Amino acid sequence: MNQPSPAASQSWWPTPEDRAASARELADAAAELTTAALARIADQHPWFAKMEAEHRSWVTLVARTGIDGFISWFASGGDTGPAGPFEAAPRALTRRITLNQTVDLVLTTIETVEERIDSLPTEEQLPLRIGILRYSREVAFAAARVYARAAELRGAWDARLEAMVVDAIIRGDADESVISRASTLGWVTPTAGVAVVIGSAPDDPGTAVEAIRASASHNSMELLAAPQGDRLVLVIGTSAVSIDELVNLVAGFTNQFGPGEVVVGPIVTALTDAARSARSALSGLRAAKAWPQAPRPVAAERLLPERALAGDGHARRALVAELYQPLTEAGGDLIQTLTTYFAANSSIEASARELIVHANTVRYRLRRIQEITGYSPTDARDAYALRLGLTLGRLLA
Repeated sequence: MNQPSPAASQSWWPTPEDRAASARELADAAAELTTAALARIADQHPWFAKMEAEHRSWVTLVARTGIDGFISWFASGGDTGPAGPFEAAPRALTRRITLNQTVDLVLTTIETVEERIDSLPTEEQLPLRIGILRYSREVAFAAARVYARAAELRGAWDARLEAMVVDAIIRGDADESVISRASTLGWVTPTAGVAVVIGSAPDDPGTAVEAIRASASHNSMELLAAPQGDRLVLVIGTSAVSIDELVNLVAGFTNQFGPGEVVVGPIVTALTDAARSARSALSGLRAAKAWPQAPRPVAAERLLPERALAGDGHARRALVAELYQPLTEAGGDLIQTLTTYFAANSSIEASARELIVHANTVRYRLRRIQEITGYSPTDARDAYALRLGLTLGRLLA
């Protein structure tokens, strides 16, 4: 930072001639100070010895630039900005040594210079000590800026990579390369499965994703998230064993989505199969408006009737496979009983008269239908799905 030194107006601050003399003494010992600093770093910090020779040379460059920078800065009376030791090293240095290791490097180099200052005449020590404190502060800020900038770049790259992975899943292009990229982002293969959750994007998707990420971490869920236009797409790795359990977990952060429905796709076994979950979630999101009373969030499988009517062939086949075919295979006049029950306006007594059986027989068959399909004919919503399943089953049989 180019600013005049406040100390320059103090009586103890040396004249330019005295500063130049002290600076020359330190400059003559600059190579020696660098060697001593590196020896101390190697002795006190095991990480230095484990580095490759090229990377150790970068550290040497940083240490020498820092020492030379202090000497020049002090000679100028602090009126010039301190030389940036980290600007002299390759940018890759921030990927090779951590911020903690950088702090070790700066502290050790400063300690080495301070020991040298102790050997100078007493009248020179105070200005130099104050100078090294001010200079080290500037170097610390410079190091923080370098690592903050590197973190921002990594964060931006991670966000782009995450968006690419999510986009590949939505497009159905998830392969081994997608798994590799997800692993780079920290994705750990879950023990149970993967599901895709889709809803409208909020006004601030970035803040929403961070809140969802915190909630997912709290519930031991893996998460890949990315906004796509007006949608927010989540790929969740979960240990939940049922879709109802997963929907309950998703309900914990549903408020982070924008207005409208949030649809949870079915749980699949692996990330490479996530496109199937995404396809169901997208289909459910398009069809959800046909069920105004739908819960939020809602499982895509609960929207099978709306999805089938909206033209989703997978939903039509699912209704047939999950409702019509099991009842046909179970026999016991279940299809006939269900058809008669609906035709009799859901009246058990009227159905019994039509079938010439006891009313308890009709009740028993209705319970069997629920046991086989998971849908109760006496529930209005389930009855809607069963009616459509019967119709589609007859059409596709």
